Amino acid sequence: MKTILKLKGLTKKFGSLTAVNALSFNIQKGNVYGILGPNGSGKSTTLGMVLNVVNPTSGSFEWFDGNMTTHNALKKVGAIIESPNFYPSMSAEDNLKLVCKIKEVDSSKIDHVLDIVNLKDRKKDHFKSYSLGMKQRLAIASALLNDPEILILDEPTNGLDPQGIHQIREIIKRIAADGMTILLASHLLDEVEKVCSHVIVIRNGVKLYAGPVDELNATHGFFELKSEDKEALKQLLDTHEAIESYDEEENDLIKAILSQPYEAKALNKECFENQILLTHLVKRKETLEEQFLKLTKNQ
Repeated sequence: MKTILKLKGLTKKFGSLTAVNALSFNIQKGNVYGILGPNGSGKSTTLGMVLNVVNPTSGSFEWFDGNMTTHNALKKVGAIIESPNFYPSMSAEDNLKLVCKIKEVDSSKIDHVLDIVNLKDRKKDHFKSYSLGMKQRLAIASALLNDPEILILDEPTNGLDPQGIHQIREIIKRIAADGMTILLASHLLDEVEKVCSHVIVIRNGVKLYAGPVDELNATHGFFELKSEDKEALKQLLDTHEAIESYDEEENDLIKAILSQPYEAKALNKECFENQILLTHLVKRKETLEEQFLKLTKNQ
């Protein structure tokens, strides 16, 4: 599979603050990647470095297997890393014509990209009449004008209402379905889970995980348990081969993490045989949010 972008120990320091700390990962063609982390975790700084707007302190990155200069490589990249910046009193179409001149591409693609972002019927309207969601969609259209090999988006749904968020996500999925490689930064777990195939989890500039979203979420799940004889239940869990660990939650509920596949029916039988009567037993799968919180717990 073709490597679009490769980061090797990329680091950025601002004085005594290390914003990005020895970050290494690869972006492969045809996937949708999410850089996931809380605000201030180094996501935007990372994107700024690979787009040549922030100078790295150390480490390196290379586009397209290092076969061309960064300047030439960025001609094959579409990116939105700041708020949409268009002329308010010009129409969407005229704004895009100006972008075409700057990017030295044919303006015949304007209708096509406006169609992708569902703005073709509003192309004659002034930019200032657009909602925030429409402005963001126009920015995506602008980034697609040069037929990029990769689209980079920094917090693409930030500040949007639920309808605007849904529209942006549907556009991202549609573009990805056509084979476009996408790299987006987000602090929203829901966003990454819904649109990304791969995720890079970072916190305080440090990579905690990089790989398929499904593998981050590929655990054996957990049991929610409750019994009037809580101490006896905890003793059983302490020595159980299928239980990795357990925590006491609110309302006397115990959350027992599985280390291997195990069915609720079998655990219920064991408890009964040990004269432990369960008043609550539910098996659940960990959500991406629970996995993320566990991953970042000690950071």
